[in-house]
Amino acid sequence: MSDHAARKSHVYEQTARVAKALANGKRLELVDLLAQAERTVEGLARAAGLGITTASAHLQSLKQGGLVATRREGTRVYYRLASDEVADLYARMREVAVGHLADVAAATAAFMGSETEQVSRDELIRRAEAGEVTVLDVRPREEYEAGHIPGAVSIPLDELASRLAELPDGIDVVAYCRGAYCVLAPEAVRLLAQRGRRAQRLATGMLEWRLDGLPVETLAA
Repeated sequence: MSDHAARKSHVYEQTARVAKALANGKRLELVDLLAQAERTVEGLARAAGLGITTASAHLQSLKQGGLVATRREGTRVYYRLASDEVADLYARMREVAVGHLADVAAATAAFMGSETEQVSRDELIRRAEAGEVTVLDVRPREEYEAGHIPGAVSIPLDELASRLAELPDGIDVVAYCRGAYCVLAPEAVRLLAQRGRRAQRLATGMLEWRLDGLPVETLAA
């Protein structure tokens, strides 16, 4: 092999480190979680249903691929995505997978459950500005605090049934969660419909909202 060919091969091999880091379902789930908010190893392990040792190993693989970064606060280490480009790469990879692999599309449909009525982002913005809907964020509280759609009300899905009275009567609800393939918002819509409330879900979610550069509100720690 010539020096030129060896150098070119080395470039591709180094670039492939990103793909290798993403080539695991649980690591993709960790990226999905980190696209919402930074977390500790313990928080990520709990959210992804992993042991701490396993979660740490996956995070090291993501770090070696240049996809996550860390910061220390006392004795705790917090993980975050290395940049917005990582979130964009994840979102685009997911779109390609759903669009080109029938098995992925079928698995996604099965995961999302029965179809629920949805609204586009532009329609949500218009109706929210007109005061026609209550925008409901059903993600875990820590994700809401890290960044949410301006004016959205936070009621995590697992608390929704017991907190329905907090939603104003006589106004439609539009629920959203992590992204276009997040199951939390569809489940919230189904629950609200069962309780006699008219509800829809945002066709996309917080991941897409951020990537499109739309306004995001945060709560101070």
